[in-house]
Amino acid sequence: MMQMRRPPRVSMSRCLGVFLFIGCFLVPASLARFIVEKNSLRVTSPEKIKGTYDTAIGNFGIPKYGGSMAGVVVYPKDNKNGCREFADFGISFKSKAGALPTFVLVDRGDCFFALKVWNVQKAGASAVLVADDIDEALITMDTPQEDGSSAKYVENITIPSALIEKSFSDILKKSLSNGDMVNVNLDWREAVPHPDDRVEYELWTNSNDECGVKCDMLMEFVKDFKGPAQILERGGYTQFTPHYITWYCPQAFTLSRQCKSQCINHGRYCAPDPEQDFSIGYEGKDVVLENLRQLCVYKVANETHRPWTWWDYVTDFQIRCPMKEKKYNKECSDSVIRSLGLDMKKIEKCMGDPDADSDNPVLKEEQDAQVGKGTRGDVTILPTLVVNNRQYRGKLAKGAVLKAICSGFEETTEPAVCLTGDVESNECLENNGGCWKDNVANITACKDTFRGRVCECPLVDGVQFKGDGYSHCEGISYS
Repeated sequence: MMQMRRPPRVSMSRCLGVFLFIGCFLVPASLARFIVEKNSLRVTSPEKIKGTYDTAIGNFGIPKYGGSMAGVVVYPKDNKNGCREFADFGISFKSKAGALPTFVLVDRGDCFFALKVWNVQKAGASAVLVADDIDEALITMDTPQEDGSSAKYVENITIPSALIEKSFSDILKKSLSNGDMVNVNLDWREAVPHPDDRVEYELWTNSNDECGVKCDMLMEFVKDFKGPAQILERGGYTQFTPHYITWYCPQAFTLSRQCKSQCINHGRYCAPDPEQDFSIGYEGKDVVLENLRQLCVYKVANETHRPWTWWDYVTDFQIRCPMKEKKYNKECSDSVIRSLGLDMKKIEKCMGDPDADSDNPVLKEEQDAQVGKGTRGDVTILPTLVVNNRQYRGKLAKGAVLKAICSGFEETTEPAVCLTGDVESNECLENNGGCWKDNVANITACKDTFRGRVCECPLVDGVQFKGDGYSHCEGISYS
């Protein structure tokens, strides 16, 4: 059984080759600060157990950032740990028409967290609560190590999940055993802070396109999210920053064949061998150099006030310069850079000398940035998305990530891209959302947000309408 126990830990599944015996180096594990990202769960009935509890957001599936879900808790009589398909026991959690969604409580242990959630999802539930089996602080439920069998279900999980503390799960189980109907509300509205009218987010990524299932998913996400990312950036709604993780080679090993093949700048910046074989294919230092080049593409593009060009470069490089076609090299990269009209000399100057026995300012800045500051913990999972200084948890998919970014805006201030079908349907289109409307003037108090509609009297041609927004609005002119 492989279950994530206690943070901190380095969860790079690609810490291979030389790193198996000298470790993955950047932040010592004893000093790492892994922060568990949380949302809240409020028990609304029965009266005797009402209250609000913290839960740890699972690092897979699709959390409902910016919103909330109400449901009724079910604890199955059979297959309590959710490790087998519920159909084998004749169990279905699909809600009947008009009924609250079903939130299934399962016990921790005996199989991967993600497999439990997948089995519950297939049985028709809307969310999963995993009960911890020991008394401890909340931890993050992570995905299993990459392999073909787990990839088939991890990428298809679409419901949210949360780990709850053993003491709280015992309360729920006791209430359910007494025959109570337990209603709860999972709330992600404060999972991402929204301090101002611009969302700042960063993606810790990697240029290696042959490192397994997670890299495949990362490449697919970058390609899919390019459109919304550029819309947000061009409109000034967001500030995006890409980041890349590197490790350093301990002093005693800097002259070893392994470190020389995987590192630049005399062991200061390293990446694992892509093929996990030092005798064939690409070397780790090839990955470090391309990561550095992508950072410099961003910096040079940002200097010319075109930061969104990073998305063009990365997606074009993926298509034109893949490792499997032996095109992952400087020559191919240069052709992409030229096609985008970027200054090649500035990028080369930014990259510096990879053979120098000194720090590279760009990569040194990346290593410093990996260390957590404020509310954001150390970055130890690759890939990692950070929104307004909070690490995103869940599936790296266009709609889910866009929802998380949009939840970083104050309500009613979201840009139009947050109201697309990728995030939410427009509730104002049906019966005007239940809000006031002047059919003659064709004006309405309904304003759609990705969190849901609000009824707010409008400002029309300098005239501010006043009222409750639901039954009436009256025009008041300021002229």
